[in-house]
Amino acid sequence: MSQPTYSRTRPCRVNEVPRWDFEADVCIVGFGAAGASAAIEAARAGAKVLLFEVSAAHGGTSALSGGEIYMGGHGGTPIQRSAGFHDDTEDFYRYLLMAGGPNADQAKCRAYADGCAEHYQWLVAQGLQYKNSFIKERIVEPLTDDCLLWSGSEEAYPFNLGAKPCPRGHTPQWMGMGGGKYLMDVLAGQVIKAGVQVQYEARAVSLIAESDNQVRGIVVRIDGIDRYARARGGVILCAGGFIMNRDMVKRHAPMLLRAQYPLGTVDDGSGVQLGQSVGGAAINMSEGFVTLPWYPPERLIRGIFINERGQRFINEDCYHGRVSHHCLQQGGNRIYVLLDKNSYAEPDFGAHFKIGIGATGETWAEVERELDLPLGALTSTVALYNQHAERSEDPLYHKASKWVQPLLEPPFVALDCRIDHALYTTFTMGGLDTAVSGEVLDESRRCLPGLYAAGRSSCGLPRWGEGYSSGLSLADATYFGRQAGIASARRAAQLR
Repeated sequence: MSQPTYSRTRPCRVNEVPRWDFEADVCIVGFGAAGASAAIEAARAGAKVLLFEVSAAHGGTSALSGGEIYMGGHGGTPIQRSAGFHDDTEDFYRYLLMAGGPNADQAKCRAYADGCAEHYQWLVAQGLQYKNSFIKERIVEPLTDDCLLWSGSEEAYPFNLGAKPCPRGHTPQWMGMGGGKYLMDVLAGQVIKAGVQVQYEARAVSLIAESDNQVRGIVVRIDGIDRYARARGGVILCAGGFIMNRDMVKRHAPMLLRAQYPLGTVDDGSGVQLGQSVGGAAINMSEGFVTLPWYPPERLIRGIFINERGQRFINEDCYHGRVSHHCLQQGGNRIYVLLDKNSYAEPDFGAHFKIGIGATGETWAEVERELDLPLGALTSTVALYNQHAERSEDPLYHKASKWVQPLLEPPFVALDCRIDHALYTTFTMGGLDTAVSGEVLDESRRCLPGLYAAGRSSCGLPRWGEGYSSGLSLADATYFGRQAGIASARRAAQLR
């Protein structure tokens, strides 16, 4: 008798299940930050938890990150207060709303702003260590073991008009880049300590559901054999986004294909597709994050970005992801940063980002000719910028005065940030629509019984490429992963 063929886009019906190979209160798909946080909370709430991971080890895309988590409110974390900052919860909430963009989830922003102080303490209780230190310079990711940094557009227009600026990026105490691995090692240790059963190299191939789409479990493929796992309280999808599924990207977010370096591990859209198979609504699927980190050093922020028409298009003091997002929106591939002797420095984030010198000259007219731009395009842009910069003003794009200085001192330089050459990295932000509790919602925003999602399989706090701040993804994954774990364990207890 041949083995049935299952699909992520069609659920296996309960009456098709030949046997139950696993039984648990809660089954979780994906062992990144969201899955780990969900597993810890569900197990501590008394649930028997099974965690399935397609890879051979824990970590997922979370382990590739800097480990930075966006936190604030309640007057500030201990590290914010020690650095002299007071972060009011309402300012934190308003910034989260602005960062979420036109489709921001007010309920999730409110829940995270109100619950962030407790969440910080929870992270510390798991064993994460944070150094009591603040990095004043604008950087992308610490090369030291320092903690607090400006990780978004808090000080930049238009965000500074809606909320009092405050640094909120909290990087764990880990020397150099790659704090995400440390974060995941700490959370994984707590998962094991909580008694969670982990099955590696297990690929989720189909949800198991009743005819009314109430989720009862999941089919996982282990060693080429389909296994059937019953989940009394529910299944939590924490399988990442869909940036590695290029067909899905082409269908939903084709602009992201311009950024040639997808950031992820598996991230094949399986979590989203599994949720859709039982009626889950996928939202915000066109949105994504893209960045070319072009500073440090921070003095580069004093330069101005231009496109291949010689036109400026963004205030350069906002978050590097916002700048890069606008780069991608420009026609053509040629993007440059214009600098003079007083603002130029060699980017020190890494040669692999492929940011080099595109042109130099003793006059801006020479730079314009070397870049083969239309006559007068670059020179008129620089002249207008300098005219206002003499008064430390930027009426066109509102760059903060501390970053505004005229570009007058030769030699002049154009840094080459071509989209088809430099290392623009990207990931998706669309996913399953979920309640604050992590319950997956259908098109009418009704909860689908027995199905939860968190992390990039869901659409959480980060959902607007123009507003993203570093640390929002891990904040969303850990906090709302916890909520999904708590809610699914509670449901399992009610059904016993």
